[in-house]
Amino acid sequence: MLNAPTALQPVPLAPEISLHLVDAPLGLFDLTGGEFHSDSPPPFWAFVWAGGQALARYLLDHPGEVAGRRVLDLATGSGVAAIAAARRGATLVAATDIDPDAVAAAHRNAAANAVTLADRLDEPDVVLAGDVYYSPAVAPQITTRLRAFRRNGAAVLVGDPGRGYFPERLFELVTEYVVPVSEHLEETGELRTGIWRMR
Repeated sequence: MLNAPTALQPVPLAPEISLHLVDAPLGLFDLTGGEFHSDSPPPFWAFVWAGGQALARYLLDHPGEVAGRRVLDLATGSGVAAIAAARRGATLVAATDIDPDAVAAAHRNAAANAVTLADRLDEPDVVLAGDVYYSPAVAPQITTRLRAFRRNGAAVLVGDPGRGYFPERLFELVTEYVVPVSEHLEETGELRTGIWRMR
């Protein structure tokens, strides 16, 4: 359970979308007592991360990427990229995450934006992944999953703000954004974030 207030707020880079986000000057681990517990993921979903914001902005501005297609948002977090896909005409959008609280948050945020999300999609046409390359343990697992989707014919789009574990050789840069972020979260006010398409 989150021990911090949330409020419905517009996404800085995609103000067409509003999300229930932490409404206090806090960082990720401020919400976990300053600790990381492997059996309980930190509440990534309580913030809107740079990679998700960039994906949302890109999809809002380029609806042809998702219109009429089945879209899976992998490691959805707050659901911002999934909501953007739904807003731009995807026929079905599923939001998945290892944290059930994130999936619940994505559905709550989708409802606030008058769209609906599914929990499962086995054969997506497009796979979205925002800010997923944040640790050396997670990166190879994410890459394996994304490569499997790509082999099965899905387009794969990743939003990455240069976290350091991103396998750039497997992708081509589509565009970049300067994304406003919380200094309490990132120790800076903005991050240059790429939209990358898996080769």
